[in-house]
Amino acid sequence: MAKLIAKTPCEGLLPKTIGAVELSEVVIDRAWSVAPFKGQEAAVGEALTKALGVGYPAANRALSKGGARAIWAGAGRALVIGAEMPDLSGLAAVTDQGDGIAAVRINGDGAEAVLARLVPLDLRAGSFKRGHTARSFVNHMTASITRLGPTSFEVMVMRSMARTLVHDLTEAASGVAARAV
Repeated sequence: MAKLIAKTPCEGLLPKTIGAVELSEVVIDRAWSVAPFKGQEAAVGEALTKALGVGYPAANRALSKGGARAIWAGAGRALVIGAEMPDLSGLAAVTDQGDGIAAVRINGDGAEAVLARLVPLDLRAGSFKRGHTARSFVNHMTASITRLGPTSFEVMVMRSMARTLVHDLTEAASGVAARAV
């Protein structure tokens, strides 16, 4: 009988430091897709705030408190990470996404330049501030991109794209590092 071994999506691929950029895996053990029913967004926000300390995020925003995070994930949808989901029966459709996400933190002075090579959005600090999030492409993959700090981003893709994400980020970071020399 085969033995299955639990692995994180980027196990064996990260961490890496390339020039001034660090790539590291963000292990997501609990994640929930939350889609409020029509007219229930405010009630969902109140329930999340009461249970987790974070409400339902506005479009293109991410909220966090303690270990709980709520990230806008598209029209009428948010991703709640790092906490047990409260009962939202009658308020929202809730789906467990914990094993389906790969997340990479990009940190360092070259983080914006690395993402500029792969993402068709202006992610400079003046336009994309801490707590801003966007659904976009990273090269050819659909992703969620969130600014965590002045030189720090988190990129989330489907778990099946983890190796491709790490490859693309590594290639872009190598190019940025080569230009710095």
